[in-house]
Amino acid sequence: MNIKELDPDSSPQAAFGARLRRLRGERGWTQDELGDRMGYSSTGRKMPTLRLARRADAALSTGDTFEREWREMRHGSLLEGFPEFLEHESRAAEIRLYEVGVMPGLLQTPDYAAVLADSAVRRGSITPEQAEERVALVAERQASLNRTPPPMVFVVLDESCLRRPVGEPAVMKEQVQRLIEFAEQPNTVLQVAPFDMGTRRPFDLPITLLTLPDRSLVSYAESAQRGHLERESTSVVPLLTAYHQLQAEAPSQASSVAMIKTLRKGTP
Repeated sequence: MNIKELDPDSSPQAAFGARLRRLRGERGWTQDELGDRMGYSSTGRKMPTLRLARRADAALSTGDTFEREWREMRHGSLLEGFPEFLEHESRAAEIRLYEVGVMPGLLQTPDYAAVLADSAVRRGSITPEQAEERVALVAERQASLNRTPPPMVFVVLDESCLRRPVGEPAVMKEQVQRLIEFAEQPNTVLQVAPFDMGTRRPFDLPITLLTLPDRSLVSYAESAQRGHLERESTSVVPLLTAYHQLQAEAPSQASSVAMIKTLRKGTP
């Protein structure tokens, strides 16, 4: 029987496939038998998904081996700096973020995240599998906030995040309600930077600032081509100062939530 060789050193995908084939062979299963156990008609896809990796681990009793291997592959396709940022974010004591245009991932509802991901698929910038993984990543990041003790999360949204429609009205209505619920949590502060702040706004682009458990600071920002993670205090401390200025200039959480509720009433 002529079986196509897989060189595990040729690519991460080939290494994933070679491991899957080896473990399947050790158990004496055919590809169809493994597919049945995993709930897939075929396991020979070019780019594995998170769901496939988890089902492979379950079928082959390999713990989280395939899931970890999948994450390494996924991180290889993410913007430079973002995988390391995710590690810092998952253990940060304080998270401060300012977002423009769209809701930040930590506050997105599943439907809102899915609409953004599906839009990227239609533009041809990502595959349907990558869209599924993008939505799963949003959920994973949000789940990491439920650790004990939870981090303090400070969010300032540019008014454009509220004004830009994403998906059907029901999607936006649910997303707005999510913001209100977020603001009610004891470890969160939510503010809206209205358009009329004008030049009193210290940031023009999104920024995230993390305070780690040892009180060191990290900042993260993205361009169209790459993410930039900064650890040097001489660069990050001025950003933190500017963020405090942003919070001081923006309306209070009570006023911001009142504005959000007004928008919610106007949502069909």
